[in-house]
Parts: sequence; C-alpha cells; structure tokens
Amino acid sequence: MSQTVIITGASRGIGAATARQAAKAGYAVCVNYLSNAEAAGAVVADIRDLGARAVAVQADVAHDDDVLRLFENADRELGPLTALVNNAGILEHHMPVVEMDAARLARVLATNVTGSFLCAREAVRRMAFSRGGAGGAIVNVSSMAARLGSPNEYVDYAASKGAIDTFTIGLAREVAADGIRVNAVRPGIIDTDIHASGGEPDRVFRLRDAVPMKREGHAEEVASAILWLLSDAASYSTGTFIDISGGR
Repeated sequence: MSQTVIITGASRGIGAATARQAAKAGYAVCVNYLSNAEAAGAVVADIRDLGARAVAVQADVAHDDDVLRLFENADRELGPLTALVNNAGILEHHMPVVEMDAARLARVLATNVTGSFLCAREAVRRMAFSRGGAGGAIVNVSSMAARLGSPNEYVDYAASKGAIDTFTIGLAREVAADGIRVNAVRPGIIDTDIHASGGEPDRVFRLRDAVPMKREGHAEEVASAILWLLSDAASYSTGTFIDISGGR
C-alpha cells in the first residue's frame, strides 16, 4: 500500500528534515507551513527531485477550519493518509513566568497543544479500523523541555510539551485497537532556527557544554527517530518516547 504522511510545520528545521527523509523512505509528503511559502516550496522541490510526490499546504494548525482544509488537500492530492507527524510548534522570547500574560500563553498553547489535538483527530478519523481506515502511525514532537521545565526562559513552552507527553500516552491507549500507533520524540538542544524565536539565535552554543555528548543535535538525527517510529520496525511500540538529547 502506498504511504502518505502529513508533516506539520515542515518548511524548516526538524519538519523539513523529516519531510525529506520520509520521501526517501517512499512516502508521499504533505508539507504543511504557516507563512513561509518559499521555504515550503523548496522542500517540495527537493522531494520531487527524489522522485517522490509532495504538496505544500498553508494552514494554521491552531484553527479548526485550517486543519480541515489541510487534511482535505492531502486527501485529494496524495491519497489515503497513513501517517501524521505533529511537529508544528512555537516559542516566544525568553522571560520568567512572572512577566507572562494571557495572550502569550494562549498563542503558545493554541499551536503546540490544540494544533496537535486537532491534527490527530483528523488523522484518527481517516486511519482508524472502526472508521474504515487501514491503520497508521502518529508521531508527536515533544521536547526535553517537558522534563527540564525551561526555568527563566519559556516555562510556557515546556508546559505545552508536557501536555504533548500526556496526550501521546492517552491517545496511544485510546486508538491502539483501531490499528493506530502513537509515539513521540523528545529533542534536546537541536541546531535549528527556532531558537531565534526565543531571542537567542546562538542558544545552542551556550548550552551544548551542558550536554554529556558535548555537542548540539541536528534536525536529521531527530528525523531519523521519527521515521523509525513511523515504520514497521516499530510495529510493537505505542505510547512510548525517544529522547534525542545527547544524554541530557
């Protein structure tokens, strides 16, 4: 059976690396993006150069209507869905909790938590045995921040990823009998441009000496773990986590 994956937030970083590796593994890839159409188009072009099918779809995963449109586009352009990678996530500038306002919290939780719930809902509706689907796999991108808390930087982001950990366990148990596996990866200090969103583009270089392996990780290393969890090699794994953190 042909394999089709939707990867949210796939125009950059871990999402883009996962999209390229998925194409090499034989998936047709839906590259979701929020605003950078040029970057998403470059990822699609790379995938097509590999001889695989791909489409870029703009959608804000925090909004129900956008999520519905994203999945409908993937259905129409690529065929039946077999996998979802919930990668889209945001963080905001470093600050302690005492300075955070409700608007910031709403933005972070809407994308990082609500977005993952909405996308997983649509994936389950398509893949569940009980709904006529053929099963499939979901991988959520959490973070080591869920375990470390990110004090004085972005406790809100860390809390959102803690919610993703709980969501992964609960959904995995809810849909296991419907042929859907749900797992997560927890990246640590990974060299991507998300750190610039927190106001410190060079953050990985400040923190890498605290990592037992004494280096930052790379998006491709996270992508490889995601692809393993999507694959049949992980056929007896659900509700589990892979920490990609250099031992931290």
